[in-house]
Amino acid sequence: MKETQDLYTLLGLTRDASPEEIRQAHFEAARRLHPDTNSAPGETELFLDIQKAYEILSDPQNRAKYDATLLPKKTSGVLLDQKMLFSRQSLLRSEEQQVVYAILEFSAPAGFKSRPAPPLNLCLVLDRSTSMKGRNLDVVKATAIKIVRQLKSQDVFSVVAFSDRAEIIIPAAKGSELGRQEARIQMLQSSGGTEIFSGLESGYNEILRNINRSQVNHIILLTDGRTYGDESECINLAQKAAKQGVGISGLGIGVEWNDEFLDKLASLTGGSSTYISHPDDIQHALLDKINQLGMAYTEETRLEFQCPEGVELRYAFRLQPEAGLLSYESPVMMGPIILDNSLKVLMEFVIQPEALKRTTITLLNGKMSITLTDQSPHIQSIPLQLVRHILDDANVDPPPAEIVQALSRLKLYRLQEQARLEATTGNFEQAAEYLSRLATHLLAQGERGLAKTVLMEAENIHQRKSFSQQGGKEIKYGTRALLGSGPSKEER
Repeated sequence: MKETQDLYTLLGLTRDASPEEIRQAHFEAARRLHPDTNSAPGETELFLDIQKAYEILSDPQNRAKYDATLLPKKTSGVLLDQKMLFSRQSLLRSEEQQVVYAILEFSAPAGFKSRPAPPLNLCLVLDRSTSMKGRNLDVVKATAIKIVRQLKSQDVFSVVAFSDRAEIIIPAAKGSELGRQEARIQMLQSSGGTEIFSGLESGYNEILRNINRSQVNHIILLTDGRTYGDESECINLAQKAAKQGVGISGLGIGVEWNDEFLDKLASLTGGSSTYISHPDDIQHALLDKINQLGMAYTEETRLEFQCPEGVELRYAFRLQPEAGLLSYESPVMMGPIILDNSLKVLMEFVIQPEALKRTTITLLNGKMSITLTDQSPHIQSIPLQLVRHILDDANVDPPPAEIVQALSRLKLYRLQEQARLEATTGNFEQAAEYLSRLATHLLAQGERGLAKTVLMEAENIHQRKSFSQQGGKEIKYGTRALLGSGPSKEER
């Protein structure tokens, strides 16, 4: 073990970790690195380091002695600029349920925005099944080669291709060591079916070979089809990846892939899911994603929280840098904070009458755990508490304009969610009604193209009693994109 190695960071913990968190982190790391199941180069040494770290940190006296030797964390001062907006400045003491919306915004302090780009530990997991034959696979291969040529020397990169089974096309290696690997990508041919778990598992293992908390560790999955029978294994892997600080983002090509499945994978790790309607858009979407990862200020942003009795976090949605659903159970993986763009999250809290009998109410009490990509991989912990006053008289102050805009856009997204749910349960008339209302709101906000798609889908539901795959995705990802855009004419 290196003398300068931080034992908490080795276990993926902050310095205020509880004994149970230490035990759980050791269990997960030891299971993954044990020599009986993992013989990769360097992993045995890392396993021994993990054991030593646990021996010290699990013993209160040894931990206290170790803590006394720690230098102050390298990063000092303000770690995050924070801004919080609430739909209501105070709550009314009443016998009725109340709803409060909050926008939480986190960004890099001004002095950090000119820092060098962090190194990447990136794996492309590429669908090579028969359905990818032709333009899809050609563009994917050309883009992968372009990525290889753009890598920095310290970046780590790997490529996994999958159909019925996975194949490691480029083993994880630094950009300076990739040499003539482009030919291996160019030789990829399509064949077989779609089994995503085999590809994800191989990609995850390639990431683990070089995992480091001071870099961005991320898997990008590209697929045009559905996986069958291994969805739960993929979800379990995503949960493991989140604990290791590995993000997963999905790019779905065409209309056959399962958007709910990719959304779930992404939300568990703080990643994103993207709809690519045409092969010509693949390169732009993929390069944009990698460029964004290369501008990360934090490698991950995790919110661990509790709500008091009578308060429920009912909805969480990331507005930017990439719009997407988040989990609303602790911990919430919010994704990276980008140097030139803030992380902005909209939350919906429901408060029951019994929680309104005091003078103040805590909506959420927790901590943000962030890993800064500055070659000094200390996991920093920042307290977070959301509190509102409770008054006997109604507060008539209007909500902030930013809240109003976000809720206006969220209403559009939720209307399509409700339409999909009603169609799934066979209530096709109600589904079409929700879509008609959605189209009316879109027209009012100047979104004529998307409104036309919505009206066509409403007619399709009337006639065929189902959502079309293309229309459903265009509406879902179209309304989602609006949540991260600027104000419409109506909202100005």
